[in-house]
Amino acid sequence: MAKRRSNGEGNIRKRKDGRWEGRYTAGHDPVTGKQVFKNVLGKSQAEVREKLKKALEQNQKIDFTRTGKYTVEQWMEEWFENVCKIKVRPSSHQTYRGYIDHHIAPNIGKIPLERLSTMDLQKLYRKLMSKGRVERIEAEHQPKGLSAKTVRNINQVISSAMQLAIQQHLISHDPTDGCALPKTEHREMQTLSADQLAAFLLEAKHSGVFEM
Repeated sequence: MAKRRSNGEGNIRKRKDGRWEGRYTAGHDPVTGKQVFKNVLGKSQAEVREKLKKALEQNQKIDFTRTGKYTVEQWMEEWFENVCKIKVRPSSHQTYRGYIDHHIAPNIGKIPLERLSTMDLQKLYRKLMSKGRVERIEAEHQPKGLSAKTVRNINQVISSAMQLAIQQHLISHDPTDGCALPKTEHREMQTLSADQLAAFLLEAKHSGVFEM
């Protein structure tokens, strides 16, 4: 009978396709109790050895007795109730609540927390940029996509929740790291010419508001 590998153990081998592979145990499935294996790939043994070392270091930071407990939506709720309501101004609670209810939960809420990837977030942000606006009568004629600023704000909310998950040893890294975010547009300040300013001040005198 083969020796059962302990959490964090790994080995390196060369594959038939010429690449090197480092395989390691990443814990046990909380439902079946079976070992969970992960791997890293590289062009050389040295490259894989370095990748495997980093993977094992990250692996040690995770509490596998709690992995699989949360979906993204469930964890966002934990973060909102226990962190957001304490650290964020009450006037912003409704805005953050809207981000979770209208944009995060409907799109990525069912993904297991530990499986949320940077690509999942990139797809979310692309969707929000094209058709993320909540349909309301008063917004009928407005653009269908969210502004770059709003998408960046949503990314910051997710990042804050992911940082808490790292602190709680639920995930090893923040999937918002490395996300390509839309750039916000900086509008140039419009200033009055000398003639326009003179006309403005003259009208202010005639209107009785010059002193103000």
